[in-house]
Amino acid sequence: MLHGRSDEISVIDRLLADCRTGRSGCLLITGEPGVGKTALLGYAASAAGRLRVVRSTAIESEAHLPFAGLHLLLRPALDRTDALPAPQARALRGAFGLAPAEPGDRMLVGLAVLSLLAEFAVGGSVLCLVDDAQWLDRASAEALLFAARRLDAEGIALIIAARTGFDAPGLAHMPLTGLDAPAAAGLLAEHAATLSPANRYRVLAEAQGNPLALLELPVALAAERQVAAGQALPMTDAVQAAFLDRVRRLPEPSQHLLLVAAAEDTGDRDVVLRAAAPLGCRPADLVPAETAGLLQVDNHTVRFRHPLVRSAVYQAAPVSLRLVVHTALAEALHKPEDADRRAWHHAVVATGPDEQVAAQLESTAQRGRERSGYAAAAAAYERAAQLTEPGTDRARRIVLAAEAIAEVGDIERMVELARHGAASTDDPDLTVRAIRVRAAAAFHHGLLRTARRLLTEAAELTQAGDPALAAHMMLDAVHAAWYLGEHEIADSADRLDALPLPPDDPLTHVARLLTWAVRSASGQGDRDPETLRRRIEAAERTGFGGPHDTILVGATSLQTAGQDTEAHRVTGELLAQCRDRGWIGRTPPILACAARASMFLGRHTDAWEEATEALHIAQELGHRQWTAEIKGVLAYLSAVAGDERRCHAFADDALAPPEPGAAPPGMAWAHWALALLDLGHARWDSARTRLTALHASPVRHQLPGLRSIPDLVEAAVRLGRPADAHEPLARLTDWAHEATQPWIDAHVQRCRALLAPEADAAELYQAALRLHPDDRQFERARTALLYGEWLRRMRRKSEARIHLRDAIETFRRLGATPWTERARAELDATGEAVPKPEAAGGALARLTSQERKIIRLAARGLSNRDIAAQLFLSPRTIGYHLYKAFPKLGVTARTELAALELTDAAP
Repeated sequence: MLHGRSDEISVIDRLLADCRTGRSGCLLITGEPGVGKTALLGYAASAAGRLRVVRSTAIESEAHLPFAGLHLLLRPALDRTDALPAPQARALRGAFGLAPAEPGDRMLVGLAVLSLLAEFAVGGSVLCLVDDAQWLDRASAEALLFAARRLDAEGIALIIAARTGFDAPGLAHMPLTGLDAPAAAGLLAEHAATLSPANRYRVLAEAQGNPLALLELPVALAAERQVAAGQALPMTDAVQAAFLDRVRRLPEPSQHLLLVAAAEDTGDRDVVLRAAAPLGCRPADLVPAETAGLLQVDNHTVRFRHPLVRSAVYQAAPVSLRLVVHTALAEALHKPEDADRRAWHHAVVATGPDEQVAAQLESTAQRGRERSGYAAAAAAYERAAQLTEPGTDRARRIVLAAEAIAEVGDIERMVELARHGAASTDDPDLTVRAIRVRAAAAFHHGLLRTARRLLTEAAELTQAGDPALAAHMMLDAVHAAWYLGEHEIADSADRLDALPLPPDDPLTHVARLLTWAVRSASGQGDRDPETLRRRIEAAERTGFGGPHDTILVGATSLQTAGQDTEAHRVTGELLAQCRDRGWIGRTPPILACAARASMFLGRHTDAWEEATEALHIAQELGHRQWTAEIKGVLAYLSAVAGDERRCHAFADDALAPPEPGAAPPGMAWAHWALALLDLGHARWDSARTRLTALHASPVRHQLPGLRSIPDLVEAAVRLGRPADAHEPLARLTDWAHEATQPWIDAHVQRCRALLAPEADAAELYQAALRLHPDDRQFERARTALLYGEWLRRMRRKSEARIHLRDAIETFRRLGATPWTERARAELDATGEAVPKPEAAGGALARLTSQERKIIRLAARGLSNRDIAAQLFLSPRTIGYHLYKAFPKLGVTARTELAALELTDAAP
């Protein structure tokens, strides 16, 4: 019976009930040691009924072994690994040491965990219980939480217990506190009825509602271990003291066996007994510990009754005895697969430089990296460096630790290690590697000036010996400069141009395309359209340079040059490559680029889905730079839909400054979004003020700068300030000449029509409508609205109605609510009865965002497994959402989806 936990039990009962019906759910239980987390997990296991239960407890000494905790949990399900998509199966086997590992994306293992649990649940719903999660190795914790956040319709209940402070964003959280006074008294009365009133009062006061203390302190008091009156102990100390009292009353061989078990991290009974034998221990010495309720032993494992027992035994042992035990364990772990554990036991014993142990740890770290266990690899590299004499090898191991921790995203730690590594050597290659780590940390943290400075410094150090590496770093420097200002762009582009790259090198073509694009955007350099055409063709012939980061630079350059359709194609291919290979962590910048391309092409639903997916992954990775920019794009899409609350929320986040004196990464997008929101609601003055600020800012060269000129012209004309529009229109005209894109020409004609005398306006509007491509419906509808407004003012009402009806239909289909209302009000002013508003978005409007994404992919013929791999979900979740979506669409089979109007709509 659990005293005082009725509310917590009801939460667990609801989770289990949902699991039995095929729904999934997660719960994080946190609290101080002994507060009852393990007891609640025990309740969940006992209440599981027909649910299959998998359970594991993380162990502190395993925290440096990548995926050790996850392996313990998933062992019962590993026979389903063959059912996973090949990249996931390879990643999981490599992570668990079941096959040669391949360096890859650490988030791919999380996706494999999700798929494996889903496959395991096919045979019946599953309850997963993880205790002491604060001791999970970083790789296990990341993979488990990645999967947990994506559980949906698999029939899996996951309950994680951890000490206060364990961070698991996105999971339902149930903090656990001590029992109230009546429940504490009831528990004490049930288990220690013979306590004297004075001792009962003392235990209740000392325990402070901690259930484990309420059970253990009476045992200590009965053995006359009562602490002196008035000397209250911290609760963990008090409980550990109670456990230690039992330990110290055991025979010495049993105490030694307990210490070996506490230092051994797998619970393997044979390993424990082998290591304890040199200490004079025999299997029979386990019996007193079992009898005292400290250990549970079966044919294969040795388990401590409570994690605090393990901690108390290990912490109370003399250091000299601990070293003897670790030495014995290292000798007992003689199998090849035990190499990592053996290395760490040797590392615990080492007290000074020891190259043999350092080399073992470096090998352990390398294996960890190959399995995507980057945090564990960093710990091993760092400990290896500590055991290395000062010199190049020590610096190399420190830099390796910095590079490994960079993959984890621990920005402060990677900077600290990189600085230490650079300060420990005069080797130029190591110095450059350390600088690149610091630059990556600065960029992802939004510290763009620092990132650009470091990248430029590293490129200068290496350009003579490795110009290709220098070019990669200067590409990144130009990228950082893009968010800073025109002076920084010019300087970085000049440095990139000056590098002696071979004329036929693919990287050369991408670098030249990038420098042309950024200079053109900032009004500098050679802006001849023929030069642009040649550079795009050269980059295309070589696949934009090969590596995904170079391809991304090429795609972004295309957008800067107005080549949106080509950028959409390139990013689509790159995104497919990342999904096929499971490169989840690389997708945020690619998805951001794809979202921009989709948005420019009027595919607002696609853009919303790509941007929200990018945001979720960027937030999981802690990449502030991408988070800010993506929120700016989401603010724009919210503005199209007229969602003021969401637009302002995203814009506010995008405008948060990352460092003093630098523009926020999402500033240009946020200003454009808020101005578009104002335009949709006919707030001309506010729109002009925001756009004027954008065009006077140091980031006016960014994509929103040139592309928002038509909005600035419209706002200026509406306010009777046509003179404000002439300079921006001249810049737009220059860009149109350089880019030679019909859609830009259409914008130019629309702006000229707004400024033109009556005699010329109609012809200019008509020219704009002819130039708008079919794939830019939102902008074409805006031109039709402006033309319809002009025609009504000219009293040409019948002509106006044609264009206004066209605009209304397009805006309605796109879900552009404020623009629909503007066009409807204008149509009403012509005297035509305004049609009743209809729901926007066609068939898709009846679906949730998740259902929309899945239906659109299913309509293209993708299987549930293919869709799951694309959306980082499980196939069972895909099937569930299809089951829910089909009735809403009035279909019964996938084959009917192709006949539906799955048109785009704003989110």
